[in-house]
Amino acid sequence: MKTIILAGGTGTRLWPLSRTHYPKQFLKLKGMGKSIFQMTFERCLKLSAPHHIFIVTNDDYKFLVSGQIEELGYQVKEGQILIEPVGKNTLPAIYFGVKEIQKQDEDIVVVLPSDHLIEDEESFIRTIKKGMKLAEEFIITFGVYPSKPYTGYGYIKPKQPLSIGYQVDQFKEKPDIETAKNYIEMGYFWNSGIFMFETKLFCQEVSQHYLEIHQAFNNKDIEEIYEQVPAISIDHGLMEKSQKVAVIPMDVQWNDLGSFDSFYDHFPTDKRGNLYFEDEILVDAQNNLIYTDGDKAVALIGVKDLIIVDQRDAMLICQRDQSQRVKEIVDILKRENNPTADFHLTTYRPWGSYTILEEGLFYKIKRITVLPGKKLSYQMHHHRSEHWVVVKGTAKVTIEGVENIIRSGESTFVQTGYKHRLENPGKVLLEVIEVQLGEYLAEDDIVRLRDDFGRLNEKSDQ
Repeated sequence: MKTIILAGGTGTRLWPLSRTHYPKQFLKLKGMGKSIFQMTFERCLKLSAPHHIFIVTNDDYKFLVSGQIEELGYQVKEGQILIEPVGKNTLPAIYFGVKEIQKQDEDIVVVLPSDHLIEDEESFIRTIKKGMKLAEEFIITFGVYPSKPYTGYGYIKPKQPLSIGYQVDQFKEKPDIETAKNYIEMGYFWNSGIFMFETKLFCQEVSQHYLEIHQAFNNKDIEEIYEQVPAISIDHGLMEKSQKVAVIPMDVQWNDLGSFDSFYDHFPTDKRGNLYFEDEILVDAQNNLIYTDGDKAVALIGVKDLIIVDQRDAMLICQRDQSQRVKEIVDILKRENNPTADFHLTTYRPWGSYTILEEGLFYKIKRITVLPGKKLSYQMHHHRSEHWVVVKGTAKVTIEGVENIIRSGESTFVQTGYKHRLENPGKVLLEVIEVQLGEYLAEDDIVRLRDDFGRLNEKSDQ
């Protein structure tokens, strides 16, 4: 069995926690030792060997994917991380993964989104494996028994039973609350977005119901393929059209963290229904969600049904029943070219990360963290000089070809236009405070001369 993980989503309804360049699937939320993507990858290991797991994502996330897998102690080979030139929704993404798998052999495939939380994983795995009996005859989706009438999920209407599960009668869009109540009374399932099928059958059904996608993938160039394929979900493009669709119920606790209100289905609350992660001060407050960045004291008095998400550079406050509308805020920020829509103050790179601590018109201060054995690109800047102060670990610094070892408490200076590189030769994290000075401090003032990660033509910092 092969598995495909879909890891290209941006999670806009969880802003400001989730942002374009570091979305929800890669976050390690408070109380979690691993990211949601990492938990998904480990779930796939119970179904497939590591080299039979394929991840469909985009260029922005390729190093996040490989880095988080490496953090789990696994390596993925070239060809397992599949890069879409542009997001075209789930049907092209899944078909991309299937065509890569078919280069090896025909097989049964399970498709999992990368941003789902699932409890009772053993029951989940048993249910998935049961579907193998139907996979040669049906494209299978897995339905979740609803725990409440919820407007954030699509629904599946079953019809006559099969040996396992049911044939699908209809897929229903996200409903209003009254319609959701009716769906539950009529025995509908939540649509989990998890699929299983035999590769040959899947391609035959795509050829029959969406020939445009099938024909586009006859091209060998992925850029040209994605210029031709439409943006369409698997539900609209295939599942609603095919007569070979089955649903198998899953009796597990499942959550796609599609909005802040869905946190209540996963995290515990206090006796008054408040959900928080630090020692907040609450007086006559009920049914509130509080998620803060840092150790600041937060006090709530006499308020209810609020979502409060406080980050260093952004804050969200909304009514709980309005949490699905957070995407509207992201749309406004993007129209205004506000960087908080896309970037956190901490930016992750294949070698580690950097956090912007402070910035002004002619200066910027960063905390740079370099993983053991990793190095930044050998580079130069046209418009800025840099001061580096090592605060933890040992740095190997190369400036104009001259190497030096800089230890904790020591510093060095890189003049404008000088070629330089920062490296961590040790076995512990390297932390450096970088002070940039210059008339232009934007992220694209960089010329890479050598790079371990193949980024010589990219215009991004470090």
